[in-house]
Amino acid sequence: MSKYRISTRQSSSAWRSLAPTWGSWAVHCHSGPEEVLQPEERTGALDEQVTKRCRKVRSSCQSVLYCFDQQYSQELGDLWASTRAVLLDPPSWQYGVMLNRFSALTGVTQVLQSQGFSTLLCNGPSTLLQSKYQAVKDSLLRPDYLSKCPPHDSHLQPDSPSHALGQDLQSEPSRSLSHPTLQCYIHPRPVRFPSQAHRPGQLKQYYLLNAASLLPVLALKVRDGERVLDLCSAPGGKSIAIMQCATPALLCCNEPDPHRRNWLAKTLESFLSQSLSSRVVVSAQDGRSFGKSDAGTYDKVLVDAPCSNDRSWLYCGSQQGEQRLKERARLPALQAQLLRSALSAVRPGGVVVYSTCTLSSFENSAVVEAVLNECPEAEPEDLWEEIAIPLSTYFTFRTAHPGHGQTPRKPSLQPQNGSSSSYHHDRLGILVLPQPGKTWGPMFLSRIRRRK
Repeated sequence: MSKYRISTRQSSSAWRSLAPTWGSWAVHCHSGPEEVLQPEERTGALDEQVTKRCRKVRSSCQSVLYCFDQQYSQELGDLWASTRAVLLDPPSWQYGVMLNRFSALTGVTQVLQSQGFSTLLCNGPSTLLQSKYQAVKDSLLRPDYLSKCPPHDSHLQPDSPSHALGQDLQSEPSRSLSHPTLQCYIHPRPVRFPSQAHRPGQLKQYYLLNAASLLPVLALKVRDGERVLDLCSAPGGKSIAIMQCATPALLCCNEPDPHRRNWLAKTLESFLSQSLSSRVVVSAQDGRSFGKSDAGTYDKVLVDAPCSNDRSWLYCGSQQGEQRLKERARLPALQAQLLRSALSAVRPGGVVVYSTCTLSSFENSAVVEAVLNECPEAEPEDLWEEIAIPLSTYFTFRTAHPGHGQTPRKPSLQPQNGSSSSYHHDRLGILVLPQPGKTWGPMFLSRIRRRK
């Protein structure tokens, strides 16, 4: 086992390790490169390894697909057919390349650009962002969903200049150009960039991920000197992204499951410099206990909750699929517990971002709404104009919606009929739908502020 550079805090009362009862759920969102890259792609010259995706066809789990068809055809309506087609076509999936500001990036940017990759995200002022935002806003017809343009209209052309979009999409003040930047490169086609092997003592230059998984980090808007909790941190992609955005006083990366925690620690060691060891810690605590043990401690909390990961669940074995469908019914209760814990762990005036990588409204808007109705001090914030409109060139967004063409349901963690919601759907969160040419997602995100 490699020596961890990130300290693990388990002994003190505030960071004690509790017997994990939810850490064994193998349903966490996964955005790292390990599940999408083949070993033979990890050798050879960097600029010769960028290849089109050509993997053998994987069989879908029919019981899971049937369950998705029944639910998502109701929730997404006509959009489910195109979303379904993308989910059932792994060779079409796109992946982003997030650069690591703590590593020497000699040659990487040039290779990416020469291969047709363009910049998707970076923090900082951007006049391009403002003009693009206004153009999209002016042409917006209705907020049900964006980006119904044909796939070729949504592509970034390989020979086009790099595009930069700001983390501070609306209300944040402009930051100096010397501020830490989050940069992610994408390609208009499903082209792979080679992964880098873990080498103790050597930092990786980039992290491969589904670019939609960066949106919860952008919504969190971490600033230098803040205390941040990543409540469900493994495998560590969003923690790495947080550290690209800012230099917090503390980033607590929590993961109660030992195997996943080792994976998390190795990820952090591969991307963060030794000088950050006093700022970044790994916790083994049950995420549901932070609300009591660390009440009011953090400025920002990210809850990237365990969920029914639509992409991976579609390709599990039939027996495993049946088991996961049984587990699925219990997930909303766990997710609500984690979100309540986060709202207690954040200080008054602080922010919690809740995210999943599932399309299910029962794990997304229903969880958020149920917790909001129990927590009068929590106030949802609108992400539509701040994130969805400016980034609609790259992602297909939809507002949180309880059902296609149906009366909104009463907040509940189980399917049921009832009266209409007390919250506007666009304030409960936004959903990224995988679509042809824009295969990012699924990703749901909701931002909640704890009132002072």
